[in-house]
Amino acid sequence: MEQMEINTNFDVIVMGGGPAGSTVAGILAREGRKVVLFEKERFPRHHIGESLMTDTYFTFQRMGLLEKLKQSPFVRKYSVQFANPAGKESRPFYFFEANHHESAVTWQVTRAQFDLLLLEHAAEQGTTVYQETQVKQVLFDGDRAYGVVARMTDGSLQEFYAPVIVDATGQTAMLSNKFGWRVRDPKLKKAVLYTYFKGAHREPDLNGGATLVLRTPLGSNGWFWYIPQENDITSVGVVADPEYLVQGRGQDLAKIFFEEVEKVESVRRRVANAERTDKIYSILDYSYRSKNFAGDGFILIGDAYGFLDPIYSSGVLLALKMAELAADSIHDAFKNNDFSGARLGQFQTKLDQGIESMRKLVYAFYDEGFSFSQFLNKHPDQRVNIINLLMGDVFKEGVDDIYGPMAEFAEIPPPLYEQFDNEVEESSPDEVLSVKYQYYDDRAVLQESGD
Repeated sequence: MEQMEINTNFDVIVMGGGPAGSTVAGILAREGRKVVLFEKERFPRHHIGESLMTDTYFTFQRMGLLEKLKQSPFVRKYSVQFANPAGKESRPFYFFEANHHESAVTWQVTRAQFDLLLLEHAAEQGTTVYQETQVKQVLFDGDRAYGVVARMTDGSLQEFYAPVIVDATGQTAMLSNKFGWRVRDPKLKKAVLYTYFKGAHREPDLNGGATLVLRTPLGSNGWFWYIPQENDITSVGVVADPEYLVQGRGQDLAKIFFEEVEKVESVRRRVANAERTDKIYSILDYSYRSKNFAGDGFILIGDAYGFLDPIYSSGVLLALKMAELAADSIHDAFKNNDFSGARLGQFQTKLDQGIESMRKLVYAFYDEGFSFSQFLNKHPDQRVNIINLLMGDVFKEGVDDIYGPMAEFAEIPPPLYEQFDNEVEESSPDEVLSVKYQYYDDRAVLQESGD
């Protein structure tokens, strides 16, 4: 039997070094907790999810990260703009229309560098960070988590013990899969193809950093993102129903991607004189959530808890907000010497309400009877609420008031768990489909695979 070293001198173990894991580790270490973090990869590494929402500002402020971001080369983002399937573009939704604070400006980030910045910042705050170190097992005494077994870079296995384990393992969702807690959204299943261009068109002044959401023709139920980044690089991706985007169209992803570009004038003219600088990346994109936020001695955050369609760039925001809520519940657990699932999961209702606010807006977007311009022509008083949602202010009191009038234009879904109870069978761990970040030499097949 392999001999294992035992490490006990930590308050919190964090599994995963992405935005959720690095943020909770950085906050807890900064506020006095002894934290160890395990990341199975070596940063920097490629990742998608590059457009931040402005409400991340307050988490960055708590982390002590704002000055580093202000000094970074990341492109400043002042607005979001939409185009309908006919190519008619909305006027930009400027965040400063609803928010007269410097937090109304955020960033378009290269995730490899952004995630590295977060991880290094967590280490600077006092987190012990192990990269290229994989957690092989979470240790339980009955239902109570008390530690992990990690494969270290020298190949040895070591045990680490702590009162709280944070699962920030992303789409792997180590503990949600273990307990069969993952619930898929029945309608939000998409395929994604994306790449990067140098020299693509940018609008002048404040509009140069805008996220553009450009609808594809009716019938595809899809859209393009257009995200300006530093060094004159632009991230461009197409999102659509898998049956439309990839099935029966062969394995040449570059051919499929540029066929879709040709169908959307708003994209075509912007990349006409640009040079593609990267391969075509492919993702199968399933929205889901865990039934539980926490259990005895452990808590789930980021994609390990849930993933929501990327249309409004909510992924990093929700990861950071979950990290903050987790940090607060962990502090409370230590204060009361109570590491039960009830104590650690005390913010699940608040969290789910925020996710549902964004999920309703996602459903409205995919409803072919809905357009922002038509909605705002009838309800101009709702423009500020739209902007609040696009900023990520999903926990603001009254923000859900928008969905009464919006129901005139689009089907607004009930909460995910209500749909689950009535319609959807729970996914077993073996059936769970996770996003695989893959790229090939311009030839690929989107693959469904379980962890």
